[in-house]
Amino acid sequence: MDVLETSKLLDEELYSRQLYVLGLPAMQRIQRAKVLLSGLQGVGAEVAKNLVLMGVGSLTLHDPHPTCWSDLSAQFFLSEQDLGRSRAEASQELLAKLSGAVQVCIHTGDITEDLLLDFQVVVLTASELQEQLKVGTICHKHGVCFLVADTRGLVGQLFCDFGEDFTVQDPTEAEPLVAAIQHISQGSPGILTLREEADAHRFNNGDLVTFSGIEGMVELNGCAPRPLHVQRDGTLEIGDTTTFSHYLRGGAVTEVKRPKTVSHEPLDTALFQPRVVAQSPQEVHRAHCLHQAFHALHKFQQLHGRPPKPWDPVDAEMVVDLAQALESLKGTEGEPLEEQLDKALVRRVALSSAGGLSPMAAVLGAVAAQEVLKAVSKKFMPLDQWLYFDALDCLPEDEEPFPNPEDYAPVGAGAIGCELLKGFALVGLGAGGSGGVTVADMDHVERSNLSRQFLFRPQDFGRPKAEVAAEAARRLNSDLQVTPLTYQLDLTTEHIYGDNFFSSVDGVAAALDSFQARRYVAARCTHYLKPLLEAGTKGTLGSACVFIPHVTEDYRAPASAAASEDASYPVCTVRHFPSTTEHTLQWARDEFEGLFHLSAETVNCHQQALTSLAHLDESQVLTVQQVVLGVLRQRPQTWRDCVLWALGQWQLCFHYGITQLLSRFPPDKVLENGTLFWSGPKQCPRPLEFDASQDTHLLYVLAAANLYAQMHGLPGSRDQTALRRLLKLLPLPDPQDFAPIFSSDLELASAYAEFGPEQSKQLHEALEIWTVGPPLEPLTFEKDNDFHVDFVAAAASLRAQNYGIPPADRTKTKRIVGQITPAIATTTAAVAGLVGLELYKVVGSPRPRSAFRHSYLNLAENYFSRWVPHAPAIQKFHHWKWTCWDRLEVPAGQPERTLESLLAHVQKLNGLRVRMLLHGKALLYSAGWSPEKQDQHLSRRVTDLVLEVTRQVPKPGQRVLVLELSYEGEKEDVTFPPLHYKL
Repeated sequence: MDVLETSKLLDEELYSRQLYVLGLPAMQRIQRAKVLLSGLQGVGAEVAKNLVLMGVGSLTLHDPHPTCWSDLSAQFFLSEQDLGRSRAEASQELLAKLSGAVQVCIHTGDITEDLLLDFQVVVLTASELQEQLKVGTICHKHGVCFLVADTRGLVGQLFCDFGEDFTVQDPTEAEPLVAAIQHISQGSPGILTLREEADAHRFNNGDLVTFSGIEGMVELNGCAPRPLHVQRDGTLEIGDTTTFSHYLRGGAVTEVKRPKTVSHEPLDTALFQPRVVAQSPQEVHRAHCLHQAFHALHKFQQLHGRPPKPWDPVDAEMVVDLAQALESLKGTEGEPLEEQLDKALVRRVALSSAGGLSPMAAVLGAVAAQEVLKAVSKKFMPLDQWLYFDALDCLPEDEEPFPNPEDYAPVGAGAIGCELLKGFALVGLGAGGSGGVTVADMDHVERSNLSRQFLFRPQDFGRPKAEVAAEAARRLNSDLQVTPLTYQLDLTTEHIYGDNFFSSVDGVAAALDSFQARRYVAARCTHYLKPLLEAGTKGTLGSACVFIPHVTEDYRAPASAAASEDASYPVCTVRHFPSTTEHTLQWARDEFEGLFHLSAETVNCHQQALTSLAHLDESQVLTVQQVVLGVLRQRPQTWRDCVLWALGQWQLCFHYGITQLLSRFPPDKVLENGTLFWSGPKQCPRPLEFDASQDTHLLYVLAAANLYAQMHGLPGSRDQTALRRLLKLLPLPDPQDFAPIFSSDLELASAYAEFGPEQSKQLHEALEIWTVGPPLEPLTFEKDNDFHVDFVAAAASLRAQNYGIPPADRTKTKRIVGQITPAIATTTAAVAGLVGLELYKVVGSPRPRSAFRHSYLNLAENYFSRWVPHAPAIQKFHHWKWTCWDRLEVPAGQPERTLESLLAHVQKLNGLRVRMLLHGKALLYSAGWSPEKQDQHLSRRVTDLVLEVTRQVPKPGQRVLVLELSYEGEKEDVTFPPLHYKL
């Protein structure tokens, strides 16, 4: 019920994805927060955008400086019409339109001590060092969280000071560990044994835990957190349980997260004694050199009243000299650091420091906004205390000016896709005469998109994302040539995204939400030899990768992630022997599908004389029985009938059905080998007794009755008080009402027999009665429908109670069953910025592999990593070498080649005799031919033979046939390069 309470305070639909990342307490703190942001250039605009999208209570903008031309390269809230207006005033209106729930104000005066006291967080961007020191001192004195964020060309800097005693309530994004209990001993210490499927190694010594749902040793339920000790055999010591009651069964142990305290130094101290976020000693040294470079740039500005000129070697050397003259940095204990300044690095920073780049602003603005959220929400560990990020790898090795972006085509207009489009528009990608950007996305704008996808507005609900995103991108850059396509990109649309389409693009930027889709798009890029920029996020985790033909490896989905996407559970386990929370959720989801969708479709088909039940498996037949052979043997006519059916369904699933299962498999049943039947992952269930005073019981009946009423075209009710009164008047259904269901269910449970003819006859006769009347409405599960989620959440929770499994709360239920990926605007913006940086390299002249970077970040844990992609693996067979990017290309010729000619040509290319396959079907075999058949095949044209073997003709616009090659006479499995037969 936690999310139902949330909806009173939050717009759950709007912030649904974010709620799964931050949780309710953090979101409530964010909604009450007051933030001051000074500086509205590129980084400031990114910070402001992210904070408004994520629902911060109020945001006050401060930037009295007039808009100039250089601002337009990275500040997407400004346009040519704003030239001369203050940046804050010009940005305020568009920022406010991002969310009606956020108050966006402007401060036009100076930043004073009295002003700062009115805010929880103060952020300075594009500010001078003197201003940073002044404001930072005041903020530290009064306990106001203080941040500095800035970029200079391809280098970014972020500083955080949250005070000397800042408490982080929830340090990590990971959910608290929950495990089912097998047994607890009485003693000192008491020993807790987890169920077989639980992973005791996930707990650590000293973890604090609490308990719930225990029968017998009830003294532990809801107790104060207890420390545990993990023993070698995986059992857990939980302290003294000598005086507690004897443990009977059930229960769960839950980790209690510990708050952590952070102590930060003020800027005037941290400037000379920096603590930097880095993963290795080499990264620490590089960060220290960048720290000195930024300090020297401030000194240069102070001395000359201007920044260094772009690519001016004289100014650059002056910056290097200023960096060398700075006071030596000190370590954490105040000791001088014996480090050599990397003068070449400082010089490179100075040469390229004048530009303001959209991707850099996106990365730094995202991380800075995440730190603001950490400050106000007390969720996740803040930076300690400096972060330096550089993308100097974007610079050509010979330090030539940046290349001009050329043609490129992204795929997707989701959260990351919108950020990519924004970046493309700002850098001018596809804005030339022959250039262009194609946006491909088949989804439509939903309310939940507005908390992450800033190109969309409330008035866009229901419209295709691709069209809305294209229009918004054109508003950012009127010269942008952007084409929206609303077709899904998969096997079914290869007539649209075929040879002609891919031959017209220079690359693909993919922002897809499933590994299946990513694998498909990556395979198309490999086929057409197109660069692929790939990005993805999950909560505060993000990645951005680049794949270049013949230079880097190709895309490979993580094996674990791809496998989990296709995970399924045995039907018998889900229906009768669940042991995990996921099993109960799958069972509840299947119940919804069977009771409210499949049964309606079956009745409707019966009305159309489609009487066969052959298309249903046994578990589906059982679910249909629950509708037509349960308490009601005919269609409901009133709300009371629907409640009676729902009550009967409750009794069937959580009481009578369990009783019948135990009559077949008693708790003390022993197998032939002497082991108990109910042991290991098989947990012996217990029947529940209906109690309308228990919220979960009532919620199940309320949701089930309303769904049943909707399926039959009857009005429902949300009145819980009236429902409780009605339930007191209704008798509990008699077990005999379910006899036909039990007879087949037991057969399913024991796997002794299939659905028999007698049961089939009964079901057909019942269906005849139900076909009288209008068609039923099959209900399709929707994650944003309260009754849909309530039914699944309540059903899964009750099922968990039956089997002593820790239940999922409604939030977790909705996330898992609705297949919702947790998402947050900051991670989205950061990975889009990382992709934008790789774009600079892709669209220019050819670059070596050492120039490209894969990136991974974890904003919750302050982890940032970038590395050079692997080279494509070289495969060898005899004298032949190739990579995933290679293929054999053979023209059809005029007149078209015969198969004999094609084989001869291939053998000439690689010196091997091969057989060829198309879609897995062989065009030519090396053995078993009669001479006549051999001659017949060899003398035929390739396309004629393809038509005969595959019964497929080349599609309109298709330029090549892709043939697989297999070597004759070898036992090992070798994947050869494909043969592209050019039509």
